[in-house]
Amino acid sequence: MIKHDIVIVGGGLAGLRAALEARRAGVDVAVISKLFPLRSHSCMAQGGLNAALGNHPDSRSDSPEVHAFDTVKGSDYLADQDAVEIMTRDGVEIVYEMERWGCPWSRFDDGSIAQRPFGGQSFPRTCYGADKTGLYLLQTLYEQCVRSEVRFYDEFLVVSLVVRDGRCFGAVAYEVANGAIHAIEARVLLLATGGCGRLFSHTSNSLTSTGFGTALAYLAGVPLKDMEFFQFHPTTLVGHGTTITEGLRGQGAYLFNGAGERFMERYVSNAVMERAPRDIVARAVQTEINSGRGIGGERYVHLDVRHLGEEKLQTMFPGIIEVCQEFRKIDPIREMIPVAPGAHYTMGGIDVNADGETEVDGLYAAGECACVSVHGANRLGGNSLLDTLVFGRRTGRAIVEYLGRARGAPPAAGAADAVRSAEENLAKLVAGSGTEDPTALRRRMNLLMDESVTVYREDGALARTVEGIRDLQERYTRMRPIYGGRRFNYDLIWSLELRGTLLLAEVVAAGARIRKESRGSHYRTDYPERDDASWLKHTLAYFRPEGPEFRGKPVTITKWSPQERRY
Repeated sequence: MIKHDIVIVGGGLAGLRAALEARRAGVDVAVISKLFPLRSHSCMAQGGLNAALGNHPDSRSDSPEVHAFDTVKGSDYLADQDAVEIMTRDGVEIVYEMERWGCPWSRFDDGSIAQRPFGGQSFPRTCYGADKTGLYLLQTLYEQCVRSEVRFYDEFLVVSLVVRDGRCFGAVAYEVANGAIHAIEARVLLLATGGCGRLFSHTSNSLTSTGFGTALAYLAGVPLKDMEFFQFHPTTLVGHGTTITEGLRGQGAYLFNGAGERFMERYVSNAVMERAPRDIVARAVQTEINSGRGIGGERYVHLDVRHLGEEKLQTMFPGIIEVCQEFRKIDPIREMIPVAPGAHYTMGGIDVNADGETEVDGLYAAGECACVSVHGANRLGGNSLLDTLVFGRRTGRAIVEYLGRARGAPPAAGAADAVRSAEENLAKLVAGSGTEDPTALRRRMNLLMDESVTVYREDGALARTVEGIRDLQERYTRMRPIYGGRRFNYDLIWSLELRGTLLLAEVVAAGARIRKESRGSHYRTDYPERDDASWLKHTLAYFRPEGPEFRGKPVTITKWSPQERRY
């Protein structure tokens, strides 16, 4: 049995920051990750981290309060404003903390941390490390965790949670290297397992972003909040899905349609253009494509960065140059980049408060798998890395405080029963009961989600998708026998995770159908207006065998009453 006071599931930024905070307080803490932590999806974040430092010449009058307002407005007023104020207030300290630990931020000539403009923000406040900010932050935190002797269990997949009488006592994990099943006893368990972009086929998310950790909380009785709000990044590389960072548009890149028009002037003011928030730019790009104005009539537009100059591109965006050359065989210094909207960020997630607490005692969540909510209906670029670090640290502190008042260890039978159940579930997959292929089921799920739960949504298509997802869940019970090898058996792992992904697909599609309004990233062509009278509220989805049960939850409003959102 693996036994620690705190067990953190997930080795990305939120998990590592929480682990470091708890370990620095002298607590026994372990991180369990289904892959080596430095390969966590956090490493893919390119653009930067927002904080009101005021280093940029145009941001001397910036402040956490202005940052908070921009975030609330960007969220289309669905974010909880008390949580947003926490995030923007603590962000400044977080940036300097990472600097002290050695994060190689890009610098202005005076040595201060460089900041650049991003969409939907009043001032240039996005701190960055070239176009590899997430990787630099992840490397910095991992070094600090190793220095502080955080225990790591790499390539362990948590397959179930141990919950008894409303209290979480640990989990069960599958060791990828040898197929062993382990009971994990913990006084507190923190889920930091990332998003679920793999619900869709065209996505910037890694193959590991299946949402399985979110599904485990859902099955354990924790509600999922605002899952219908999924961010589609407006500029992902066509044919591959990698994000082409918003930092390029912040620096002045242009979007062109097939007619050679810089089309953003149709959708926002000339002062904003390509620097509009992501939901607005994504809808604009998709509208151009749907109207037949894609490049050569195809389903993409062009992002032009050539006028930024080779020196700036080589210095600030070396990763983008490498990606374009590697995956599209084009040189963005001299050629335009083919881009289209792609699934990018899960704005909903496990319902938590600002301390990461869930409805299950002893179970916490942080990062993209959690919904505090600070992003509401639309996340501003640069706020996701901030979210992981601010609430990772805050949740780590809250857990340490919780340990002083937590009850004792679980009954010994609880872990044994959980291990037995996990072994039985894996044995059923290996034995098989039918002919359904998991890869075919996953592809069908992707197709259904791609067709109706993307940038534009409509009731009839959503209804067909919900019905189709439920059919896939039934077909999942009749899968072919899965390979039973014990070493690095990813056929078994992906088949196991597929059940959780199908559950999340149903929640996202059903939630999108229930919300009869347009707000932020959720745009209903049959309900094109925002409806504050009926829908200024969060949606909570509770697991039920027959399908999710939805309830409402008030949005916390402190300073800023909802207004029409214009840019």
